[in-house]
Amino acid sequence: MKTDNKYTEIGILPKEEMLEIKNEFKCLNIGFPKESSFQENRVPLTPEAVLLLVNYGHKIIIENGAGSLANFSDDEYVKAGADVVFSKKEVFDADIIVKIEPPTDSEMKLLKHGQKIISAIQLHTRKKSFFEQLINKNIISIAVEYIRDSEGKLGLLRSMSEIAGSTSLLIASEYLSNVNSGKGLMLGGVTGVNPTEVVIIGAGTVGEYACKTALGLGANVSVYDNLLTRLRRINQLTNNQVSTSLIDIKNLSKSLMRADVVIGALRSGEGKTPCVVNEDMIISMKEGSVIIDVSIDHGGCFATSKVTSHKDPIFTKHGVIHYCVPNIPSRVSRTSSFAVSNIILPILIQIGNEGGVKNVIKKDFGIRKGVYTFGGMMTNKTLSKMFDLSYKDLDLITAAI
Repeated sequence: MKTDNKYTEIGILPKEEMLEIKNEFKCLNIGFPKESSFQENRVPLTPEAVLLLVNYGHKIIIENGAGSLANFSDDEYVKAGADVVFSKKEVFDADIIVKIEPPTDSEMKLLKHGQKIISAIQLHTRKKSFFEQLINKNIISIAVEYIRDSEGKLGLLRSMSEIAGSTSLLIASEYLSNVNSGKGLMLGGVTGVNPTEVVIIGAGTVGEYACKTALGLGANVSVYDNLLTRLRRINQLTNNQVSTSLIDIKNLSKSLMRADVVIGALRSGEGKTPCVVNEDMIISMKEGSVIIDVSIDHGGCFATSKVTSHKDPIFTKHGVIHYCVPNIPSRVSRTSSFAVSNIILPILIQIGNEGGVKNVIKKDFGIRKGVYTFGGMMTNKTLSKMFDLSYKDLDLITAAI
């Protein structure tokens, strides 16, 4: 017969030990400056997100025109309860700064000692001096693309990759049509007419959403990747409606000769994207075919790729149209802003409810993964090695908080 034992491990604990210590709510002072980085049209918080934060009791200071490139007006933010100001310095007087891009050189000068900043890090454009300035100012820096969700996934990167993958096919459709002096093809297929041929190089999230969009439009799709596990996943997701293959020069060359659209969606864990399509393979492609190099942010996977801009997005080489614009999500800035806001808003609410940034960093493993400078030290081991900076384990630091 089972009996209760008052001297179990729980039973002998003092009542004080059994009580969860709850942190007091903290009213946050959040600054939201206008982005000045090249081709950045997104915003970190939508008016709806600002309204929710204000209702929680937080103060939001926004630089005038900050949301204009995503078609959010100052009036919308004012109605949501934000204070719209005309001085960037006034915005940077806030305790927490939220941005899309990392702080520029001019913005770095406005950061105060001990401030907190939540933004992307854009590692491929960073220099050692960037991190040294943050460390010298004792800034708590959180890279939003390094933050992991409850499933351990990189939420922001996945959202932006979904957008880039879907949008890449819509861009390709524009340049196949007559409107942009293309060869007059509809991306997809209709009854009695051969469908367009789409080749996707890379079976990650970008490739997955490019594939889904292409299939939805009725195109024939071939997907290439270096990992069988990713290709198997694509087959499962599409119910085997696509052709998949490991990246092999011979097979890839044959596919490129037939392709109307080629999407470059490779991503390397080591930073620079491997170039898997040489110039001879480009020469063999059909005239008027379209390349969308989504990987151009990290070097591109086509030998003929070179960085273009949203204002001057394409060039033609060997008769093939090349679209090599970094930051494709910024092309659909309003949609992308909602996606970014969905990531940042819960973090800010959590910071307020937990009594401040330090408490959240201590308790939340996912957010802690995004912290790269804290207490005047570099707390990301990979970055410390990459930029030859002294490293301190954040877990050891937070244990003493």
